[in-house]
Parts: sequence; structure tokens; C-alpha cells
Amino acid sequence: QVQLVESGGGLVQPGGSLRLSCAASGNFAFRFSGLGWYRQAPEKQRELVASITNVGRTEYADSVKGRFTISRDNAKNMVYLQMNSLNAGDTAVYYCNLLQTEYWGQGTQVTVSS
Repeated sequence: QVQLVESGGGLVQPGGSLRLSCAASGNFAFRFSGLGWYRQAPEKQRELVASITNVGRTEYADSVKGRFTISRDNAKNMVYLQMNSLNAGDTAVYYCNLLQTEYWGQGTQVTVSS
């Protein structure tokens, strides 16, 4: 069993920043696992925002390149998403995912609004 718990969402003004955190636990080897951040806006499909492999290779959606940074701390079983220069288009529920599995967190709401 795997548990993923996101935190760090909230309301932020356009141009602001947030840092999301995902705490992972359970019966799996975190340091050998790839992880991703997805988001889902109202009436839109869930999309992959950023991913990080077990060796730290990262990939980003075109819409967030240069603004978002995914990172991991294997000692703490944590994955992070630093989000800068936020705009209204980033408003969504953000989910942590253990890649290539059906393990998801409960999501954290990010709202960008003035």
C-alpha cells in the first residue's frame, strides 16, 4: 500500500509563488521510484505538469517550463513542486502520483486570483 499526501496549496495573486509538497509512505522503494505532479482544472482533463525519475531527471509540460521546478528528497520521502510566476491558468487541483501506478494523493487546491 502507498500513501501520498499533498500540502501547500492555497490562494495566491497572479505573479506569486507557491511550493507544493508531497509526503510518500508505504510499501515501496521511494528512491527507486519516479514521481509526478498532475493538475486538473474544472471541466478539464487531468494533465501531467512535471515528473522526476529516480535519478532526478525532470520533464515539464510546455505551459510551465521555466516557471515550475520539481524536486525530491529521498531521505525524507518527499517530492516538491516550486511554482513561480503563477497565473490564472494555473488554477487547479494538484495531485501527486507514483508514476505508472494508480496511486494518487487526495489533491491540493491552487487558486490564482487577484
